[in-house]
Amino acid sequence: MASGAIRGTAAAALLLALATAPGGPPPAAPVPAAAARSAPEAPCTAPTGPYQRELEEYLGRTVDGVQSPADCVAIRAFQRAQGLARVNGYAGLGTYRTMLAVQARPDPNSAGLCPVRPHRVTCVDMDRQLLWVQRDREVLFAPVPIRTGRDSLETRPGWHEVYWRDEDHYSSLYDNSPMPYSQFFDEGQAIHGHRGDLYDYSGSAGCVNLAVPDAARLWDLLTEGDAVYVWGTKPGTED
Repeated sequence: MASGAIRGTAAAALLLALATAPGGPPPAAPVPAAAARSAPEAPCTAPTGPYQRELEEYLGRTVDGVQSPADCVAIRAFQRAQGLARVNGYAGLGTYRTMLAVQARPDPNSAGLCPVRPHRVTCVDMDRQLLWVQRDREVLFAPVPIRTGRDSLETRPGWHEVYWRDEDHYSSLYDNSPMPYSQFFDEGQAIHGHRGDLYDYSGSAGCVNLAVPDAARLWDLLTEGDAVYVWGTKPGTED
């Protein structure tokens, strides 16, 4: 027998002896079959939300305004598909605003309220709390949820243009609050990102707030001199 074969046989015998001897290494534990499968998702237990009927109608559920386990699961699936921070099945304001943005994507200007121009126009729809960018009838930036000004600090409607941009701006009026990706369009009012919950207050101090990732994408698209058109009334404000 060749010397290599002898060494191989001896090594195999030694390993067998170690495995079967008292105090030897234990045999490898079998991998549970369940480990190959994902754990079942926790039950969906969110209560009825303020936008229950709207979400039920959009998701093709029975429209009764009362949360059911199946409603909760459907809303939670929608939240997950849209990448929302809160994936809990609750029909709250953030989920509702996202639903409006998704609904508007095929044709956000179907009502013709944002003027069609041969140049870029950033459309700020305060009625639906949506923003998009169009050139002629082409949508360059799909609609996203926004937050405009609250009572007494409303976002000013009409034609504007971006006159100054500051990627890492901090407010000199409101306690040095961060305003990432600021694009100023009218006497201190700006389109900018809002860190945290976009719906944590009744409205902004006049600016057009976006989620920070949306504000970053918009920053890459626009430049000074771009047109901004604002119309409508923020829900919950008087004018």
